[in-house]
Amino acid sequence: MKKIVAMLASLALVASLAACGTKDDAPETPETPGTPGTEEPGETEEPAQGVTDTTIKVGNSAATSGAFAPVGVPFNAGIEAYFAMINDQGGIDGRTIEFTHIDDEFDPVKGKAALSTLVEDEKIFALVGHFGTPVVGATIEDIKNYGIPAVYFATGIGQLYNDKAEGNERTIFPVQPIYQTEGQIMVARAVGDFDAQKIGVIYTNDDAGKDLFSGIEEKAKELGVEVHAEQVAAGATDVSSAVTSIRNADVDFIIGAAIQATIPTILKELAAQNVNKDVITTYVNVSPVISEAVVNEIDGKFDVYGLGWVDLVENADSLAAFAEWAPDYATNVYAMTGWIAGHFFVEGLRNVEGTLTWANFIDAMESAPIKNPFGGEINFGDGLRAGTQEMNMSKIAMVDGLPGWEPVDGLQSMDSLLGN
Repeated sequence: MKKIVAMLASLALVASLAACGTKDDAPETPETPGTPGTEEPGETEEPAQGVTDTTIKVGNSAATSGAFAPVGVPFNAGIEAYFAMINDQGGIDGRTIEFTHIDDEFDPVKGKAALSTLVEDEKIFALVGHFGTPVVGATIEDIKNYGIPAVYFATGIGQLYNDKAEGNERTIFPVQPIYQTEGQIMVARAVGDFDAQKIGVIYTNDDAGKDLFSGIEEKAKELGVEVHAEQVAAGATDVSSAVTSIRNADVDFIIGAAIQATIPTILKELAAQNVNKDVITTYVNVSPVISEAVVNEIDGKFDVYGLGWVDLVENADSLAAFAEWAPDYATNVYAMTGWIAGHFFVEGLRNVEGTLTWANFIDAMESAPIKNPFGGEINFGDGLRAGTQEMNMSKIAMVDGLPGWEPVDGLQSMDSLLGN
């Protein structure tokens, strides 16, 4: 079970391996019933596109062929399984959910074309499970310009983060961890769990590292915590200068704001220079690959902690329902994330008041926090678009005689960590 929890982090990593595609000019916004702000006072609202008396049509594009098919196929299977469960229960307000899909092959150009087809030709009501860093990066502004709701993004890129979304920016509903938010949670952990007042940060010069550092800076400034930061190249094989600077700064605690290609190098160099300060890193690194790579080097010198965003042990009922409806993918973590995507969309539907329009659905998504079936709550209220806001913590240790990650603390929000 611990292995499954750790593996769930890999979706963000896989999606981050390719650079964002080049964004073309955004399409013209179609005149679609339900677009936020289009209803005149006193008008009778009509349902949005994709909504009939008996059905709600939604869709996405994802890589279901090519190198990323082992991620995209089970991801979509998880979405379809969740909708099948809901439809078997009679749907939502008598409407069943229809899911359509276009294979974009993880190609941003094809992803842009697929978005146009889904919105303008297929007339879907919403995007559910928008997939992969290059496609999301290339289409995010197009989605906003359409005004169509988009629930769950299989990436953690910074373009999704917004602490006060307004207008059509409100159409975006990220669920998976966003690096800026995770950076803030790392600081809250450092202060709340380790009483840190001076934090050393080693971050990479790629999007993941810079987005994590952005969140770290923001939270540290808010809490009045000193930060000593060093940047290294993503994939660097020599980080000795950065580590020496962190060691000489006499910090209380260290954040490793780098993903799997770089974090082992950082941890090994910290150990080589006899640094004895504990380290925390992103959930993407909570995998057996990382623990196996560094467990011997760090032994007796410092602990390495990692964040996580699900708890399958505490949510055994949700896991059982998932396994029942997706038996072919019962232990597949990518299918689990698809299940989460379907859940968040349906919970929004349940909260809609009045006619099912885009505007009313967006209001419903913001009306109350939504619980992740495998984790904590996410609050979209007041325009907050921060993705996962509660994370747990584990540390590298020998587990059943093998290098792994040992649970340390359950899911907590920043407020709970800081005693607010």
